[in-house]
Amino acid sequence: MGDDHMRVGVEAAAAATVNDHSSSVDHRKEVDIYPLSCYYFGSKEAIVFKDETLSDRINRMKSNYAAYGLRTSVEAVILVELFKHPHLLLLQVRNSIFKLPGGRLRPGESDVDGLRRKLSRKLSASEDGNETEWEVGECLGMWWRHDFETLLYPYLPPSVKKPKECIKLFLVRLPESRKFIVPKNLKLLAVPLTQIHENHKLHFDVLIFML
Repeated sequence: MGDDHMRVGVEAAAAATVNDHSSSVDHRKEVDIYPLSCYYFGSKEAIVFKDETLSDRINRMKSNYAAYGLRTSVEAVILVELFKHPHLLLLQVRNSIFKLPGGRLRPGESDVDGLRRKLSRKLSASEDGNETEWEVGECLGMWWRHDFETLLYPYLPPSVKKPKECIKLFLVRLPESRKFIVPKNLKLLAVPLTQIHENHKLHFDVLIFML
């Protein structure tokens, strides 16, 4: 391991929420962050968006909820170092929406397996994950969608008996070198954590839209 990297502490907010794959989750309290220059970025065939408009997405959520119940989604917090500061990797969709890599779990799929599948689909050359192993760590937090509207909350009030979606954020640790192969109709950006904190000014929509 080279010396040109950062090491930061991390707190797990809800590590116990990982379902039956908890034994495979890394619970270290520190994460090594390597320079962006350590990674290779390429492109692959575009993926098909399931929704063209917000109305399409809401209708799809209602249909899925009627069929399967609560929607569970997983997203990855992936950090790199740039200009001696930690940056978060975000996917840019349609030049206007910024989101964490991830997506909806399949019925019966575990958090860890689902997140690895989504990361391979959107960030690896092979969608089956054979070429890339993703090191999924702590669950850093959970967000709830009380109804089918776009607003998310970091808590579930006792009065809400039937939430529509639960989104879990997991830390994903990167090795010192890796290839990121991204669909042509997406952009992978490194965004300073200070800008994420001010996302209401920059119109970042990190947690709202899923592919």
